[in-house]
Amino acid sequence: MAEKNLKKRLLATDGAAQIPLKWVGPIKVTGFCSDNISVPLATYESPLWPSVARGAKISQHTDGISVVVESDVMTRSFTLEASSAVKAVELKESVIKEVDFKSLISETSSHAQFKEIDAEIVGKLLYFRLAIFPADASGHNMVTKAANHICNYILKEFSELKYVSISGNACTDKKVSAVNSIKGRGRKAIAEIVIPKKICNKFLRVEPQEIVDINNKKNLMGSILAGSLRSANAHYANILLAFYLATGQDAANIVEGSQGITYASTEGEDLYFSVTIPNIIVGTVGNGKDIGFVKDNLEQLGCLEDRPAGENSKRLAALIASAVLCSELSLLAALCNTNELVDTHMKLERE
Repeated sequence: MAEKNLKKRLLATDGAAQIPLKWVGPIKVTGFCSDNISVPLATYESPLWPSVARGAKISQHTDGISVVVESDVMTRSFTLEASSAVKAVELKESVIKEVDFKSLISETSSHAQFKEIDAEIVGKLLYFRLAIFPADASGHNMVTKAANHICNYILKEFSELKYVSISGNACTDKKVSAVNSIKGRGRKAIAEIVIPKKICNKFLRVEPQEIVDINNKKNLMGSILAGSLRSANAHYANILLAFYLATGQDAANIVEGSQGITYASTEGEDLYFSVTIPNIIVGTVGNGKDIGFVKDNLEQLGCLEDRPAGENSKRLAALIASAVLCSELSLLAALCNTNELVDTHMKLERE
């Protein structure tokens, strides 16, 4: 009885944190996710709403924002130890060659699908990085359960190896890393738009070349000077966090989610503008998704429809990428115009 009461207390909450939420748009989205749709953003930074709204308005005066979701994986690394580096190299090859990862993963979930496994050696330590397709879940628990099962199997079959950790930091979970931006963790989405010169002039009060220049001088050169890791953008994290909080995601994943590259160029007199986000970690099922407002928001976004496995979460990632593009474009335009960013923040946040 005491254990049961303790569990109830641990699972109980002390209330709910209230974060202002506003639906912004509609955004004209094409490509993988063709729709004309508003999006929910939960944030204390109120200028984000009109920032996304300005980008959304621009999308209505163009052919829209085209979004493609290139990859879809969730990863977990685990670490084992051999008696020596020589033995580690030998066992690495044996494990990769002999273990049936696909079958082992199927024993842990009816949804998870094996994608790949990599291994690296440091001294006598072996770091395995498992990647799965998590269907419509974000996949954290799914991939950890699979990795744990595989780890136990390897320890049983290869007695020379010793357990170190089920999480070896090579995943990489909630930390910025090169491996995530190269191989992906979550959904990799690319959103792009071509904006006529007259639309840039009217709604952004800039020339297309000005956006190209500030992206090069701020996002690219500034990020190089800062030592940013495979990342050059103005503020992806702002929109990711607002979207994550509105749709029941693990907000700490904005750490790897904030990695990404903004690219701009001119096409004749027009502006080509894109955002590439390799680590959008979201799900439409799983922990937190049955909370009332979360479920309502996901339904309104069209992300709880009867679709093939993974398509609802891919749609959510595509909508997030479109919102990121809207705000990234608006912010860079504001930075082109002296005092606009400061004046807007002071006005809106004091209101």
